[in-house]
Amino acid sequence: MTSAFGAAVRVWRDRLSVADTGLPATARRRAAGLRREELASLAGLSVDYVVRLEQGRALNPSPQVVAALARALQLNAAERDHLYCTAGLLPPAAGEVSVHIPPGVARIAARLGDVPLAVFSADWTLLTWTPLWASLLGDPASVAPHERNLLRVLFTPGASPAWPRVTSDGVSATLPAALVADLRTTAAAHPHDRRLAALVTSLYATSPEFAAHWDSGAVATHESDRKTITHPVVGPVTLDCDVLTAHGSDLRIVVYTAPAGSSAADKLDLLRVTGVTPVDD
Repeated sequence: MTSAFGAAVRVWRDRLSVADTGLPATARRRAAGLRREELASLAGLSVDYVVRLEQGRALNPSPQVVAALARALQLNAAERDHLYCTAGLLPPAAGEVSVHIPPGVARIAARLGDVPLAVFSADWTLLTWTPLWASLLGDPASVAPHERNLLRVLFTPGASPAWPRVTSDGVSATLPAALVADLRTTAAAHPHDRRLAALVTSLYATSPEFAAHWDSGAVATHESDRKTITHPVVGPVTLDCDVLTAHGSDLRIVVYTAPAGSSAADKLDLLRVTGVTPVDD
């Protein structure tokens, strides 16, 4: 079981071009495909753990690890399900909110690394992001994966995560209501997803603001906004924020842009060159 898992990971690692991942390509590569350390970086795992998985020395990878590897390896849905099965796990059910990123969306995210872009699942859990997103809004890698849900960040009392920096007044006036209305749409489309139901129950019990928005019954899809990010180095940056979708999935692809020649575009250029990542005090 585990050897089949390791073999699958190795085969899919060998076939993936570094150009499709957004990682810098080195001049000399002895073989095509990703190195183990590159796969580990993309999946958020240690290199030693990836080695042990491939060699069959690490047993029983968790669903979270398998999902992270499937995203990093840019597997299609059938390949993802096979990876789960070789790990001795049931593939995600069709009615659950998917955290899988199709290969085409993964390539788009990798090749648009010069803009702040992130991919969220339908319940607004952050799945992947570009370096400029981290430089602008704070590095999500500093937050535990299970805490990378935008609704939890907005509605958990006293939360002060390292991301995201949103607006100069803390949060857009319309964003919380828009996200709750969007979440209601997702909940209706996935009525049997227990993780999603638990998210709604938890936020409803702990956040009066979330409960008020939920009780309003508003249903909508969050699509676009205009936000001012207060960055500790370049100062306020006002950007257009658009939420895109990919055919055949219910992922949310969030992209920040600025008009060419604007002061906001100049600030993004500075962050792109310097790679400065905001850090909370």
